[in-house]
Amino acid sequence: MSDTHISVRQAETSHSECRAVADILARIGDKWTVMVIGVLSHGPMRYNQLHRAVEGISQRMLTLTLKGLEQDGLLKRTVYPTVPPRVDYQLTELGLTLIVPLQSLYEWAVENRPAMQAARKKFAQNKPETGLS
Repeated sequence: MSDTHISVRQAETSHSECRAVADILARIGDKWTVMVIGVLSHGPMRYNQLHRAVEGISQRMLTLTLKGLEQDGLLKRTVYPTVPPRVDYQLTELGLTLIVPLQSLYEWAVENRPAMQAARKKFAQNKPETGLS
């Protein structure tokens, strides 16, 4: 077999593996998830601290993001029996493992942003006007 030949069974396995992790990639690739994990990488926070730290997030989206992260085992929610109740959010051991890959992705984005912006500009200039959107 040549170097470019891929067995059908190998391709099927790769495709099924991709489908199997798609929901996880959707979770950790979500804009708000990335930002919440970034903020929580500095330590536990209360809801209002998180809301102030994650610029542009609505209360509803923050609540949904926190619930999703807790459901996936990436975040721990601790309720303290005080009046009013105090709730802290912090990354679990699993959640902490995301900090390094997300930091790498952030660094890549910062480094490559100018090139991508230039490519977008070039694409927009070279795109023929068809009258269709």
